[in-house]
Amino acid sequence: MDRITVDPEKCGGRPCIRGMRIRVIDILDLLSAGLTRDEILKDLPDLEDGDIEAAIKYARYALDHPVIAV
Repeated sequence: MDRITVDPEKCGGRPCIRGMRIRVIDILDLLSAGLTRDEILKDLPDLEDGDIEAAIKYARYALDHPVIAV
């Protein structure tokens, strides 16, 4: 998860990739729109495949929390 950075001075403190102004949500939006990893890497040449994997893992861990029903 060292590829994900949060800096209050960049992108409003939203999680980004390696200090760049490419947000995790941007990558997730592209994937959900149907783009392949190769297409994303071609459109955003500063990204690496590991960055896409890190974005997916970050989202998974961010959403994986217990919910206590009462």
